[in-house]
Amino acid sequence: QVQLVESGGGLVQAGGSLRLSCVASGRAFSSYATWFRQAPGKGREFVAGISWSSGNTVYADSVKGRFTISRDNAKNTVYLQKNSLKPEDTAVYYCATDPRRPWLPVTSEDRYASWGQGTQVTVSS
Repeated sequence: QVQLVESGGGLVQAGGSLRLSCVASGRAFSSYATWFRQAPGKGREFVAGISWSSGNTVYADSVKGRFTISRDNAKNTVYLQKNSLKPEDTAVYYCATDPRRPWLPVTSEDRYASWGQGTQVTVSS
């Protein structure tokens, strides 16, 4: 499995911006590199994904137009630029890749075998 380490979380006011990073080690991202989040008391939800080979992107409706996922293949890193943050964006954000169930949708957490430890993002109102 690939090892994933997220960084860039923190406390920000509503309307502000943050950029999260996720670095892969051991081997490269495979298929899709994705971001999920889990708010307190809620299940993990898909945020965004990017095809490592083509660069095609997928977004949850709740973040379209505000978040941008990108990748740097040379650095084995995926980024999540988050603008116009809202209090409801408060969550632990996880990076995931390595499809152990590739027949599942890109948006399904059960598709992925490799997960990072998560980084906390708190948006104050």
